[in-house]
Amino acid sequence: MKSYSFADLFAGCGGLSLGLSLAGLKGKFAVERDPMAFETFSANFVESPLSTVAFDWPAWLAKQAWDIELLLAQHKDDLVGLRGTIDVLAGGPPCQGFSFAGRRVEGDPRNLLFEKYVEVVAALQPQALILENVPGMRVAHARRNVVDLPVPGEQVEKPKSFYDKLVDSLDLAGYKMEAMLVDSSRFGVPQRRSRLIAVGIRKDLCEWLDGGIARMFVLLEEARLAQLKELGLPEAVSASSALSDLETAGREMIDCTDPESTRGFREVKYSAPTTTYQRLMQAGHDGSMDSMRLARHRDDVRERFARILVECRKGVRMNDESRKTYGLKKHRIYPMDSGEPAPTVTTLPDDILHYCEPRILTVRESARLQSFPDWFAFKGKFTTGGDRRTKECPRYTQVGNAVPPYLARAIGIAVRKLLEEVALTKSLFGDGAAELPAVATA
Repeated sequence: MKSYSFADLFAGCGGLSLGLSLAGLKGKFAVERDPMAFETFSANFVESPLSTVAFDWPAWLAKQAWDIELLLAQHKDDLVGLRGTIDVLAGGPPCQGFSFAGRRVEGDPRNLLFEKYVEVVAALQPQALILENVPGMRVAHARRNVVDLPVPGEQVEKPKSFYDKLVDSLDLAGYKMEAMLVDSSRFGVPQRRSRLIAVGIRKDLCEWLDGGIARMFVLLEEARLAQLKELGLPEAVSASSALSDLETAGREMIDCTDPESTRGFREVKYSAPTTTYQRLMQAGHDGSMDSMRLARHRDDVRERFARILVECRKGVRMNDESRKTYGLKKHRIYPMDSGEPAPTVTTLPDDILHYCEPRILTVRESARLQSFPDWFAFKGKFTTGGDRRTKECPRYTQVGNAVPPYLARAIGIAVRKLLEEVALTKSLFGDGAAELPAVATA
């Protein structure tokens, strides 16, 4: 089996990289601007990683947090020099970094991430692109505070979504794109997390692909079914199947062992996994886990949470009336249902309540719901607040922003098979496209 390589842009703590590595692809380098998130990434893929996920980091690139603009300013020629060695470019620009609709302001700094991403694509010219984003990536947002009056007879341009803009720009860069909404819970992830998966293939390769780029999502469904069978997982993994071995009731409690935690916190002394999913998460790990620190709730907060778990419907977001009854100002609070996959894990630790204990989840429990294995180490502070939320990426944020590794694993397997089919067709029919049987090219 041919080995395929990848690089990861906007890598975060490494969920997408982990899944692609588990799918048999080899990581080369990653770009992440936040120091905390990159510290986590480095600990797992660069400093002392398992051989199966270790990156072959290029000598010219410092192993540090990089801003994509600075990377291009200092290493554009080095990126061009990697052409032919990077098969897949994973990760895409956050959609909040681009101004979608109406007349574009060329100097708007929000355009920068989008433009720089396309510039990296053009420099590396990988065979395939993989992007994951929220479903709203395909929603066109009208401009706010529009003051320009329409000119009589002038055709008003309809607003385009982030995804539309991306497709247009990548088309000019030589790539065909296709996207699909997927639910992570169908891939063995114990969390109902709907995401837009977009894949691009270089145009010169599409003609060798029977069915065109849409073939990718046929292969993804095949990879999903094969993954569940291989891992021994059901169609949906419940929250309790993922987390029951981390519950506090009847367990020995110890002082928090995490070296980056302040004093005074407690955690559960871990015993052993009891379900198939928990055994998968524990595989390759020995000893205590990091990020097990339990929140220190006030007595009145714990009492309120206990009432919610008894009186409110589980598995759905609390409505306005319920939140008012319990004096809650937050708009998003989900009491988990033990028998169903968890709701979407976010960057805010108090969005989800444990299914049977009056508390929020630990970072490790959130990571379990994302399908991060227990050996995966998280670095940096646990959480942050105030205006620092837009400037820092602590552990809860790292986990909430990540691509679920099990979803990424299936995507990686599908992309690898897609590229294998292209290579096989080219080897059979040579360089003459005219010799090919009739196939779709879009």
